[in-house]
Amino acid sequence: MHSKIVIVGGGAGGLELACKLGRKLGPEAVMLVDSRLYHIWKPSLHEVAAGTLDVHQEGLSYQMLAHDNGFTFVYGPLVALDAAQRMLTVGEIRGVEPTDELILPERSVRFDSLVLAVGSTSNYFGVPGAAEHTISLNATEDAERFRLTLLKLLTLASLKKSAQPDAGIDVVIIGGGATGVELAAELREASGVYAAYGFRQLQAERDVRITLLEGAPRILAPLPEKVSTAALELLHQRAVTVVTNTRVTAISATQVSAGDVAYPAQIVVWAAGIKAPDFLKELGLPTIKSGQIDVGPDLAVKGYDYIYAMGDCAACAGPDGKLVPPRAQAAHQQADYLLKTFVRREAGKPPQSKPYVYRDYGSLVSFGQTTSVGSLMGSLKGLSWFVDGFVARLMYVSLHLMHHQAVLGTIRTGVLAVARFLIKRSTPLVKLH
Repeated sequence: MHSKIVIVGGGAGGLELACKLGRKLGPEAVMLVDSRLYHIWKPSLHEVAAGTLDVHQEGLSYQMLAHDNGFTFVYGPLVALDAAQRMLTVGEIRGVEPTDELILPERSVRFDSLVLAVGSTSNYFGVPGAAEHTISLNATEDAERFRLTLLKLLTLASLKKSAQPDAGIDVVIIGGGATGVELAAELREASGVYAAYGFRQLQAERDVRITLLEGAPRILAPLPEKVSTAALELLHQRAVTVVTNTRVTAISATQVSAGDVAYPAQIVVWAAGIKAPDFLKELGLPTIKSGQIDVGPDLAVKGYDYIYAMGDCAACAGPDGKLVPPRAQAAHQQADYLLKTFVRREAGKPPQSKPYVYRDYGSLVSFGQTTSVGSLMGSLKGLSWFVDGFVARLMYVSLHLMHHQAVLGTIRTGVLAVARFLIKRSTPLVKLH
């Protein structure tokens, strides 16, 4: 197989770039490689985990998107790269055990230009038991694993209730960033629906005990203090226990240890940090200490003018020398920057004269289906506005819709997507099966 432009990784940035390039250049020129068949907007994974969003309704098929947007989709993981020969190897795909039958063999793909957009994975910082006894919301299967585990635990607690009045579930979320905070809020909202409709013996706030542990002095530490304070108050209103200035030292199947304090836990979510995937160090490309691929201001990998990296896996320094943060808005901006790079190249025009510069437009944190909090950055340096409540929620939803519009393409398709999205989000849903 051969393609002019191969994009590895169908996350927010990689998929937007594939869709926009495909609509301009066509399937003979643009190829997307991903180890999964469906895309879901990563900030929605906490809703899938809580059961308030059905992944089968929200997920977008890469094959469908390839057909509608004019790119080629190749299913499989990246397992090797020969940068000098401009060739990558896509791994085989096998069926589920016990048959483990071969579905797709290992394949070779030649490219003229390559974009690596493989995202990030969890960073456990060497905490004993973290990898074995926690769930990280990095992909849809992680969110589904959490949801099914939660459902099993709810069922067991409900069955025990008559004999054990204190029967319940202890959920510990490690990390007070956006993922941890949003999951805590969404889970509390979902637990109320579960208790009301599926497990009448349980009282949500009493029997589904949620604890959020954060190492910094406050949750949402990178955001303005006013946002952090508002988020903390909303969590307290939802009977979520928040413990700051605490460092997790070990995790077992039954508890989370933070020094001399032990928190009982039947289900633990790790949301305390991310890192670049380990396999990037084996590709033969320059990486920094964190494992991210070292790129220049044009997002080209240093030493290669035909290989690019974007999103969480790329170490891109801004004019101030600081690395671009691993955020969805950065990936979106980088996709638009590379879109111009490739379109100009195909048209025979000289490269862009301006480097990529990250622009922070603020942050929004979801608190269930009705409210959000956050800060919006102004056009003047250092100026920001605090937003909360319904207005903030509308802004949060609009970010998701903008992503849908980017990957769905046409105005007509975008309007239909907006309608479907609003209908789904207007009805409280907890997926029980």
